Amino acid sequence: MKIRAIAVFESVIYNCVAVDLARPEHPILEVDAVLRPGDADEGPLLLPVPSYMALVGGPAAAEPYLSALDQRGRIVAHQGIAHIAFPFWEPVDE
Repeated sequence: MKIRAIAVFESVIYNCVAVDLARPEHPILEVDAVLRPGDADEGPLLLPVPSYMALVGGPAAAEPYLSALDQRGRIVAHQGIAHIAFPFWEPVDE
């Protein structure tokens, strides 16, 4: 699954779209957003789990994928909300 982040603030993805729904158990993040200092330089980018659920079709559809992501250490708590962490990324100039 490819997810394109459109708005990021202080490491949290606030707006995104699903570009490709294939393989939701393996989310890949693309960033097409203005990043200012502090938005993406303090660790992984974080996608709120409720946003991921909406992209894959709701809580029931997301449950097996979230369980697998959690087992791989990809689910983290941030400000009391579960997020999917995207720890590795690099800027791409197009």
